[in-house]
Amino acid sequence: MLAENGLREVPAQIARLTRLGMLDLGHNELTAVPEALGDLDSLTDFLYLHDNRLSTLPASLGKLTRLRYFNISENAFEELPECVCRMAGLIELRASDNRLRSIPRSVGRLLRLRELHLRNNRLTSLPDEVGTLGELRQLDLRGNPLTYLPGTIAKLPRLEKLDLRWVDTLPAPAWIAELENRGCVVYR
Repeated sequence: MLAENGLREVPAQIARLTRLGMLDLGHNELTAVPEALGDLDSLTDFLYLHDNRLSTLPASLGKLTRLRYFNISENAFEELPECVCRMAGLIELRASDNRLRSIPRSVGRLLRLRELHLRNNRLTSLPDEVGTLGELRQLDLRGNPLTYLPGTIAKLPRLEKLDLRWVDTLPAPAWIAELENRGCVVYR
């Protein structure tokens, strides 16, 4: 574990750790991570990059297609990096407490995703493609200045929890009742 060490950089030689299954670089002072991080194809359990100073990620991280848990919360991202949407094995994605203004339509590629945490960003809407995330169980949108949510969310067959607390800018979508009637808990 390399968390909470005041790290300002990660050497490219990290790619030599070819059997690394999990990596915690959280709670540091990183402003970048090396391209070589994407070469760690044995990284399957988790990658924590939360609580740093990151605003971009190298495209090479998109090669981590077997990674299941990715946390980039508490950074300075204004947009969700496209490489994240190529991490096809993700089950949980945490991108809370950033400055995200939008989510790319390619988020719809994350077909195994069960939890999507986007709390405390600057999101005003989500793309319709969120509705293709058929395995999604939890969607946390607390504290965003949302003005629109696509009706495709109501079609998510496994959605159990939709968290809209601290969102006072969103007119209540008519389809919320549909979600609640089928047992999804909607926090408002």
